[in-house]
Amino acid sequence: MIYDVIILGSGPAGLSAAIYAERARLNTLIIEEKPLSGGQILDTYEVDNYPGLPGITGFEMGQKFRSHADKMGVEVINTQVTEVRVEGDKKSIITAQGSYETKCLIIATGAKHRKLGIPGEEKLTGMGVSYCATCDGAFFRGKTVAVIGGGDVALEDALFLARGCEKVYLIHRREEFRGVRILQEKIKKTENIELVLNSNVTEIRGEGQVSSIFVHNHKEETDTELEVQGVFIAVGIEPNSGMVKNLVAQDAEGYIEAGEDTQTSIEGIFAAGDVRTKQLRQVITAAADGANAVVSAEKYLVRAEN
Repeated sequence: MIYDVIILGSGPAGLSAAIYAERARLNTLIIEEKPLSGGQILDTYEVDNYPGLPGITGFEMGQKFRSHADKMGVEVINTQVTEVRVEGDKKSIITAQGSYETKCLIIATGAKHRKLGIPGEEKLTGMGVSYCATCDGAFFRGKTVAVIGGGDVALEDALFLARGCEKVYLIHRREEFRGVRILQEKIKKTENIELVLNSNVTEIRGEGQVSSIFVHNHKEETDTELEVQGVFIAVGIEPNSGMVKNLVAQDAEGYIEAGEDTQTSIEGIFAAGDVRTKQLRQVITAAADGANAVVSAEKYLVRAEN
């Protein structure tokens, strides 16, 4: 059997693509390696910038997207993709459960959390080191924690943790945050958040559990040890594009090169959502990518048939 469209990933981009593909009466399959759909929004406590759904939790939004796709009758299998092959107009998706063939491929595999690469990070992951405040924050109620980063996610994490933690250190390597102004204003008004600027965390310490971090202030050239029980790392993301590393063109950071039409360097292969080169990576732009990818796929299929 050859599908019209196979979609890799079931975050907002992948599910949006699936909904549009089903409406276009395309024979569609989603391949998702994780048991739950939703992508990175599952790690977001509150989504406050998606039109019409203010204050919705990330988990709830992910489930709503998946429920819509299920209602449309989208076929979904859970397995890991190991390789993508192109033979003429046919694309073969090699997975742990076998091979699947398709005329069009939409890569919507999203991105993953970037690591610091410092001593103690790997050893203490899951023992106080976390990349998801909404997943693990409840374990640190009444305790002192650190959030590392300066973007929207770091600011959101600090605000979320401040609701239940005694104290939150927000550590950023620069003088100014990159996050949106409204979040910065909320941070400054939150009494139990302490800003640690112009600083990098150089080591995480603890025996079986995080107990402290070492912070280097590169402006004053000072080193400080802070006692914390949790460290939440929010220093950006990197694309999940490894399965097509040697297949489609990518930029220096590994994002798949594709414009608003989501067309990659290979005809019939499209990239949607956080995995592609783009200015803004948000739920709303991921969903838009999914819709655009299907429109582009339809045009490709028409050309291929003529």
